[in-house]
Amino acid sequence: MIHAPRPLPLRDAAEATSGATPLGDLPEWNLDDLYVGPDDKALRADLDAAREEAAKLAEDYEGKLESLTGDELGWAVARYEALQQKLGRVMSYAGLRLYQNTSDPARAKFMGDRQNEVTEITAPIVFLTLEINRLSDEKLDEMAGESPTLARYRPWLERVRAYRPYQLSDELEKFLHDQSVVGATAWNRLFDETMARLTFHVEGEDEPLPLESTLTLLSDADRSRRAAAAAALSDVFAQNLPLFTRITNTLAKEHEIECRWRKMPTPQTARHLANHVEPEVVQALRDAVVAAYPRLSHRYYALKAKWLGLEKLQHWDRNAPLPDEPDRKVGWEEAKAMVLDAYAGFDPKMAALAQPFFEKGWIDAPVKPGKAPGAFAHPTVTDVHPYVMLNYLGKTRDVMTLAHELGHGVHQILAAEQGELLSNTPLTLAETASVFGEMLTFRKLLDAETDPKKRRTLLAGKVEDMLNTVVRQIAFYDFECRVHAARAEGELTAEDLGRIWMAVQTESLGPAFEFAEGYENYWTYIPHFIHSPFYVYAYAFGDGLVNALYAVFEEGEPGFQKKYFDLLAAGGSKGHKELLAPFGLDATDPEFWQKGLGLIDRMIGELEAMDV
Repeated sequence: MIHAPRPLPLRDAAEATSGATPLGDLPEWNLDDLYVGPDDKALRADLDAAREEAAKLAEDYEGKLESLTGDELGWAVARYEALQQKLGRVMSYAGLRLYQNTSDPARAKFMGDRQNEVTEITAPIVFLTLEINRLSDEKLDEMAGESPTLARYRPWLERVRAYRPYQLSDELEKFLHDQSVVGATAWNRLFDETMARLTFHVEGEDEPLPLESTLTLLSDADRSRRAAAAAALSDVFAQNLPLFTRITNTLAKEHEIECRWRKMPTPQTARHLANHVEPEVVQALRDAVVAAYPRLSHRYYALKAKWLGLEKLQHWDRNAPLPDEPDRKVGWEEAKAMVLDAYAGFDPKMAALAQPFFEKGWIDAPVKPGKAPGAFAHPTVTDVHPYVMLNYLGKTRDVMTLAHELGHGVHQILAAEQGELLSNTPLTLAETASVFGEMLTFRKLLDAETDPKKRRTLLAGKVEDMLNTVVRQIAFYDFECRVHAARAEGELTAEDLGRIWMAVQTESLGPAFEFAEGYENYWTYIPHFIHSPFYVYAYAFGDGLVNALYAVFEEGEPGFQKKYFDLLAAGGSKGHKELLAPFGLDATDPEFWQKGLGLIDRMIGELEAMDV
C-alpha cells in the first residue's frame, strides 16, 4: 500500500503527433515543491523520520489490533497514512526526475536506491493490513461504529479487506514485500531503460531518432515517411525481440505464480479488485466493444481507406492525417487558451483549477532526449499537487492530450481533499475527468468551425481518438488475457506472442487493413503490458462512462456541474455505482455501454454523410 510512485497512466505513444516548428516557450517542471534536489536535506530527513515512524508503528501495534478500541485503530491508520504521504513525496520526486531523462544513469540509480530504501523502511509495517484483514466483520463494524475517526477510513478498509480471500501468511507477505525490488520492479526498470536507449535509423532522416520521434512519424502526411518510420521500428523491435520476449515471459510467469499462491480465480482478479469493479462489468464492456468492431473500427477504417485513395491500409496509415487536413501547428499559448476557454465554458471553477499548471512549473511539455514517451498526470501526494508530462509537438491531437492530462490534474487536486488513503481514484474512474476535458475541448472547437472540410477533419480526429481509446485498448486487453492464459501453459516464443498480437489486431482493425511483415512485433513497446497488467480496459471504461455522462450534460441535467465536481472530489471514497447514481447512470446495466458506443457510431454516420 506504499506509494511506488503510483502507476503512471502513460497514453499510448503511438497516438502522439509529429512536427517540429517553433511552438513558443514550452514549460518544464519545477520539482522544488517536492524537493529542491536529490541532495536536499529535507529528503534525507523525511526518509530518516519515516524509518523511525515505521519502527514505532510496529512497536505500538503489531499483534495488538484485535485489542484496540475504534479510536485507537483509527489513530493507527492515520499514522500509517501520514507515513505513506512522507514516502510518497520521496518516490514521486525520484520517479518524476527519472521520467525527465530515463537515459541518465545517475537518475536511474537515485530512483533504484530510493525504491530499495523505501522497501526496507516499510517492511516493519506490512503487518498492519494483514491484521486488519484478520479482524472479523462484526469486530470491525463495532470499532467503526464507536469511532468517527475510524469510520472515515471505512472505504479504504473495505478495499483492503477485499483481498482477504487471497491473503498469504504473514511470513510470505513480508517476503514478497522485500523481494519486490528484484522482481517486477527490476524488470520494469530494465524495460524503461532499454526503451530509452533505443535509436531508430529512419530512411531520409539525417540522424538516428529516439522512440518518441520515430513513433510520431507514423502520423506524418507523407506516406513514404510513415512507411520508413514503420520499417525502422520493425527493424529495431526485431533486434531486441529476445529481450522483450524474456521480460514478458518472466513478468507473466511471476504474475501467474502469485495468483496461484493467492488462489485468485483469474489473472485479471487483482486488477478488478484494485479498480473496485465487478468482473462481470468489465466482461460486459469487453463484449460490447468486440461486438461493435464491425460498425465502429471496421466501418471507419474502410471510410478512411477511401479518403486516402487506397485499396488497403497498412498499419502506418492508421493515424495518417486526411488528405485535406491542414498542416498547421498549434503554438503553446494558443493551445493553453483553447483548453482553458473550453474548461471555463463548462464552469469557471474548472479553468481556475487548471490555470496554476501553466504558471507554476507543473507541466513538462517539450520533447527531449531520454524523456519518457507519451503523457501522464501524476498526483504525487495530497499535500503537494499533480505534475503533468507531455511530449508537445503542436498538432490538434496534442491539444487534446493537454486537455486530457489537465482533466486528470483537476481531478487529482479535487480528490486530494480526501487525504492520502482515500484520494487515489480507481483506474476505471480515474479517466473520467480526463476524457470529459477532451470532450469539452473538442466540442468547443467543432462548434466554432464552419468550414465543412475542417469540420470533417476535427470529427474524424475525434473518432480516431475514440477508436484508439475504446477499440485499441480493448484489443490490448484481449492480447494480455490471451498472453497470460498461454503463458500458464508454458514458455512463449516471440512467434507465439506475435501470433496473438496479429490475431487481436486483425479482429479489431478489420478487413480494411493488410499488415506488413514486422508489425507482429509491435507489442514490444507498449508500456502498460509491463508496468500495469490489464490496466488498459480502464481507458475504454472511462470513455464509455464519459460519453454517457456527457449525454446527460447535453440534456441539461439540473445542477450537473455541482454533481460533477462532487464526483471528482470523492476520489476513491466511493465506488462507481454510488458516484454515477446522481446522474441516473449505472455501469452494471448491460445497456450502459451501448450509450457510449452509440455516440461513436453516430459520429461515423455523420462522416459518411459528409459530401466534401
